[in-house]
Amino acid sequence: MWKWEAEGNAKAVIVMIHGAMEHHGRYKWLSQMWRSSGYHVIMGDLPGQGMTTRAFRGHINSFDAYLNEVRGWIHEAYQYSLPVFLLGHSMGGLIAIRLLQEEEYDLAGVILSSPCLGLVTQPSKLINTLSQGINLVYPKLRINADITPEIATRNPEVREADLNDSLYVTKVSVRWYRELVNAMKQAFDDIPYFDDIPLMLMQGGDDRVVDKRPVREWFNYNQCSEKHYKEWPGLYHEIFNEPEREDVFQYALGFVENRLKTLGYII
Repeated sequence: MWKWEAEGNAKAVIVMIHGAMEHHGRYKWLSQMWRSSGYHVIMGDLPGQGMTTRAFRGHINSFDAYLNEVRGWIHEAYQYSLPVFLLGHSMGGLIAIRLLQEEEYDLAGVILSSPCLGLVTQPSKLINTLSQGINLVYPKLRINADITPEIATRNPEVREADLNDSLYVTKVSVRWYRELVNAMKQAFDDIPYFDDIPLMLMQGGDDRVVDKRPVREWFNYNQCSEKHYKEWPGLYHEIFNEPEREDVFQYALGFVENRLKTLGYII
């Protein structure tokens, strides 16, 4: 877990959850944007990714391992005695959803960035069936993830950095895949249990990784009393890495600062 403190007096804490295959180091720009705007940032690498050594790279025994990890980040954020916001990208968004379906947290708001609620490229029915059997006998068998920098973002600088990033996961285990599929299903099954926290969901309009149709479906069925949906036309999956990322950040910042004003904080 890493903590980056605001430049000057902090207004709130942003707990960020990265997506599949990646790690906290890919969020330097976004972390700095939050810090320079007056926010502490807390983030870590999820089990089996980045600099973690607690799990086989690209593998987890249970999706709950992710939830348990992020619980620790949230409780660390509470130590500042400031409003706390949760921001999850892609699989990080799915993790945020599952957390808020399982228990209540004292959060000022949650931001979901292209949450992983469905995949554009699905394995064939045969492969999907085979994976269920392999999961029982050889769960650590690793397969190519087939998620490349070219389909994640249009930003050439980010693409080049990813191609030279030794921490970027390129293979995942069969167990990891089955746990992801089950978590996506659970996210829909447990929609009524999602905590009533102000929600903003932002989705790339030309996402090549996450299928935006189930994302919109999940949002429409979500029962939060305050929720906002923003689709960014033409943007790929990683909206906070796209050439338009400053506009995306300002939109997220507006949501956060409006929430703080509603709560009675002077911005």
